[in-house]
Amino acid sequence: MKKALIASTALLLTAGVAAADVKISGYGRTGVIYYENDSDVNESRVQSRLRMNIDASSSTDSGVDFGARFRLQWDQGEEGEARLQWDQGEEGEAQTNAGKLWVSAQGFTVEVGNVDTAFASNGLIYETGLGSYDRSVGFSAVTGAFFAYDSNGYGIDEVDRVGIRALYTLGDLTLQASYVDPDQSGTVIGVEEEFGFSVDYTWNERLELSAAAAFNGAGIDGNDIYFLGARYAVMDNARIGLNFVDAGDEEDGYDGKTIALYGDYTLADGRTNLEAYIANNDRDSNETDNAFGIGVNYDLGGARLGASLQRDYAENVTADFGVRFEF
Repeated sequence: MKKALIASTALLLTAGVAAADVKISGYGRTGVIYYENDSDVNESRVQSRLRMNIDASSSTDSGVDFGARFRLQWDQGEEGEARLQWDQGEEGEAQTNAGKLWVSAQGFTVEVGNVDTAFASNGLIYETGLGSYDRSVGFSAVTGAFFAYDSNGYGIDEVDRVGIRALYTLGDLTLQASYVDPDQSGTVIGVEEEFGFSVDYTWNERLELSAAAAFNGAGIDGNDIYFLGARYAVMDNARIGLNFVDAGDEEDGYDGKTIALYGDYTLADGRTNLEAYIANNDRDSNETDNAFGIGVNYDLGGARLGASLQRDYAENVTADFGVRFEF
């Protein structure tokens, strides 16, 4: 009788499950970054990263997909130290970063846990990045503070952080909304809940339009950020874009308003992609209001070589050269 009960319970638990899958994906990159400075800090540094995403998913006969993700990440050369992005637990156990769970059906997806937030996963917000490191000191560096998918372990003020994201895709339209509570237990004082929204639309496979907003970004009360972006494929091998972000007034401690004109062009060989941007930021504390950068990527087929040369708002020059491969 007991065996029959166990068998029937197992049958109920597995009913409707048509397929299950577990896979590892990610990328590796390494190279050298040079950043001009007037201190005793070394200006050149080798920076490497190994990222491994562990994804598990299962599909039911009714067409509903379930999944989960953990990430292992190792970074070398940031702030002078190498670290493996998992935490050694107090009782000796090894931990990955915080995970997320998701369920998806008919173009609608809901994530819970360490989610990709709406603002951080907007389609154009990072498209000014150059080279194999996809860096942009003129735009991405001044988009303000906001929550994103956390490759690290949560900080001391996020001991009970929870996030929820809703994503809906209908043809060329993508809508997102997200919510992050840095501490749902309520024991941490001085943190707020972040709300984010994003919309992306592609028209005629040439014109991309994006808008996003984050309220109480990174759990900071009153830290509201707004983003608008557009990019147009003027030719099959050339695109030009314009991004704008309002990250809050400088007198309140924020990054100010920034506008960036950017573009890329793929040469006739189909492997070499040239990219550039020029950006303007309105902070009074800047040495200059203009930043710019040029970059190049060469496709090796499954990997790419990249380099960039940029100048920031402190009039410091930075350059990088490296290689990146996907797996």
